[in-house]
Amino acid sequence: MKTPLINRLHTATFSPAIFCAALVCTLVFSANVLRADETCSSPYLARIDGQEEFVYVWTLGVEGMGDGSDKLVTVDVKPGSSSYGKVVSSSSVDGRNEAHHGGFTDDRRQLWLAGLESSRVFIFDVHTDPAKPKLTKTIDNFAETTGGAVGPHGAYALPGRVLIPCLSNAKDKGGKTALVEYGNDGNYITTHWLPTKENARGVSGAEFADGYGYDARVLPRKNALLTSSFTGWKNYTMDFGKLTADPEAMKHFGNTMVMWDFHARQPKKVFQVLGAPLEIRWAWGDKHNYAFTATALGSKLWLVYADDRGEWQAKEVAPISDVKGGVLPVDISISSDDKTLFVDCFGDGKCRVFDVSDPQKPKQIYEKQIGKQVNMVSQSWDGKRLYFTTSLLARWDKQGADNEQFLRGYAWDGKELKPAFDLDFTALKLGRPHHMLFGSTKIGANRTTVASIH
Repeated sequence: MKTPLINRLHTATFSPAIFCAALVCTLVFSANVLRADETCSSPYLARIDGQEEFVYVWTLGVEGMGDGSDKLVTVDVKPGSSSYGKVVSSSSVDGRNEAHHGGFTDDRRQLWLAGLESSRVFIFDVHTDPAKPKLTKTIDNFAETTGGAVGPHGAYALPGRVLIPCLSNAKDKGGKTALVEYGNDGNYITTHWLPTKENARGVSGAEFADGYGYDARVLPRKNALLTSSFTGWKNYTMDFGKLTADPEAMKHFGNTMVMWDFHARQPKKVFQVLGAPLEIRWAWGDKHNYAFTATALGSKLWLVYADDRGEWQAKEVAPISDVKGGVLPVDISISSDDKTLFVDCFGDGKCRVFDVSDPQKPKQIYEKQIGKQVNMVSQSWDGKRLYFTTSLLARWDKQGADNEQFLRGYAWDGKELKPAFDLDFTALKLGRPHHMLFGSTKIGANRTTVASIH
C-alpha cells in the first residue's frame, strides 16, 4: 500500500521551497486533468481524466436501413486500440424520433438523448459500462408534463439536474417555446417560457422578443444564461425544398438571443440577431466575458459580450465565406484557449477555421472540405483531435450522391486537418449520424455548485 501523502510529509525532511514547487505542479496537473474534455461541454460537468476513449453518436434511423430505428452508436477512439476508429456497440431506441442532440448529467453517469419530432427523451446509463451504454428510461410524456413545450433540443448539465431547451410548442407547433428542467432522477421540475412581445416578462429589448429557442449555455461566474433561436416543429419537419420555396414558412425563423439571470431563471435582455443564431459557445478564459454564435440563414459570426460598463451587447463580427446565398453554418467549436473557432458549413460541406484571439475581429485562417455535407463538430480539450458528422435533419439532408453519412476523425496541428479515420454510416447500415459526445472509463470529480436560488 502506498504511504499517504500527509504521512510522508510528516516523516520527510521538510523543505518549504520543494513543497511549494511540488504543490504547484500538483495543482497544475490536476487542473489539466479535470479540464480534459470536449470544449463545448457544460462547466458543471464531471470531466474526463485524460483523453477521450469513446465517441457516442446519436444517430437518426432510416427506413429500410438496418433496424430502421434511431440509435446510440459507440466508437472506440483510444490511441493504440485494436478497434480504434471502429464501432464497438450500438443500442437502438423505439422507432424514428428525429434524433438530434443530447447531454450528460453533471455526474456523467447518464446520457440524455432527445427526439425533435416525437418529443421523447431517452436516458442511457454510460457509467456501468462506458463501451456499451444501456437504455434505462424513456420520457414519453414530455409535452403533457412540461405544460406544452415540444421539440426538446438536447440536455445541458446543471448541478443535480438537466436543462432542456426546446424548439416548439404543442398548441400551434410554431416557434414559441420554453426551457425545461428535469432532475437527474428523470422527474420534471419546471418550465420557463421564452419572452414574447405579448408576454415580455419585463425584458429589455421586448420589441424584438419572438419567443423562439434553440441552444442554452451558462457562464456561471457572471450568472449569465444565454439562449439562441431556430424554428418551430412545422418548419423543421418539412421537406427542405418545400420549406425554402414557401415564403410564409421562411418568415418563421428565430432572429433573437436572450440573456437571462441564470440563478433566478429570469430573462433580462433580448438581442436582435437576424438569421437564426444556432449554437452558443462561451469563451473559457477567466476574464473572457463573451460567446460566439453563427447565423444559419445569414452566414455571419456574432459576438455576445460584456462591454466596458458590464452591459451585455450583441454584434455581427465576421462573414462566414463570400459564397452567394450563404453556406448554412450549423455548428461551431471554440478551442480551450479561446484562440480558434471551427465553423461547420452544411451548404458546401466545409469546415472553416477562424482566428478569434481578438473576438471583435475574427479572421479566417483555413478551410477544409470534410464531405458533400457536414453538420456537427466536436473538439478535444487539447485541440489535437476533431470529429465530424453529417446529418442535419432527416428531411433537410442532401439527396442522391450528396447524401453522405459519416463520422470522420481528424488530427489538428494548428495549421491543417489531417484524416485519422472514416466510418461510413450508410455502408454500416446505421443511419444518419448527428450529435457526438465523448466517453471514457476514467471520470474525474463532480464539479457541482449551486444550480438555482429557487
